[in-house]
Amino acid sequence: MVIKPSGVLNPKYREMLIFSRETLGLSESVSINLTPLGKRGSDRTFFRLKWSEVNSVILMHYDPVRLENTYYADISEFLYHIHLPVPKLIRHDPFRFFILMEDLGDVDLYSLRESSWEIRRDLYQNILSLIFQLHSFPLNHFRLRDLKLMEGFGPDLYRWEQNYFKEHFLIGVCKIKMEPHFISELEAELSALTQRLNGFPNSLIHRDLQSQNVMIYEGRPYFIDFQGMRIGNPLYDLGSLLCDPYTFLSEEERNELLSFSFNLWGAKNRSSNRSKGWKVFSGWDSFQEMFWVASAQRLMQALGAYGFLALKKDLKTYLHYIPSGLNNLYFATSQISSLPRLRELCLLCQEKISQYIF
Repeated sequence: MVIKPSGVLNPKYREMLIFSRETLGLSESVSINLTPLGKRGSDRTFFRLKWSEVNSVILMHYDPVRLENTYYADISEFLYHIHLPVPKLIRHDPFRFFILMEDLGDVDLYSLRESSWEIRRDLYQNILSLIFQLHSFPLNHFRLRDLKLMEGFGPDLYRWEQNYFKEHFLIGVCKIKMEPHFISELEAELSALTQRLNGFPNSLIHRDLQSQNVMIYEGRPYFIDFQGMRIGNPLYDLGSLLCDPYTFLSEEERNELLSFSFNLWGAKNRSSNRSKGWKVFSGWDSFQEMFWVASAQRLMQALGAYGFLALKKDLKTYLHYIPSGLNNLYFATSQISSLPRLRELCLLCQEKISQYIF
């Protein structure tokens, strides 16, 4: 919609325009094109404000009830300060819950999913190098900044994600009923999974590093939707990116990128005098195994989120990503020997959802 100087506005849009005009120094005589952008599953709405052929910004209105939304602006400034590419923050109004930020256009990694592997490989390697900078940022330096984050990963959060998967995907979407002995065996598997994830050295992680959360602007990746950043297992981010249900990577492509990431860790290990936090793999095989363990955890969370958003929030488009997410989870469980019951559930769910049209 085009907001003209003489236009009649409802209170919501009027407040947005007042905030934006104040921030950008635009007089009432300037016409503004205000375009709603697609919905996201995090209780936020986005608008593009355009007032000339070359000038535009993004306006976010967030719901503060979802606590992580209130952390976005400060995390944005932190990431910008440590030279990770994120949209530049222009202004945050914590009382009206508005954030005005740089407009990076409409091209994200997801929209390039059909591009040649040569193009995508360069982008993925760039993203992996950048996120490694976040993963290797010293936690002792970070803690001195007193930046608020959501609760870090630990046994409670890992279990919460697993229960989220069971409630909203296994039961909600697939209508699975499990016998008591099967539940007991599954719980033992997931408890062991939690212990392995929790025993790995933590770092700062994005927590939702998937193709729709990486914008590509002038050929360069930029991270968005980082409000859930926290301390956790860095391979959770790798699993999120390389097992992303929104896109497709062949086994060969994924292994190439995983090898690239492994070499980043190896180079850091060789250049560091600190053994703790880097000498955590005996080699490629142990790196791969931890990657698949973390990927299984992340994919359970993603499938639980798709079920919740589709069935509880009525965002039905998320149902379309269930088949690929489930296939990726099955493949992850096939790469490690410690999740036979979860692998069995994947097969059962594949049968259940085969009757649906997504």
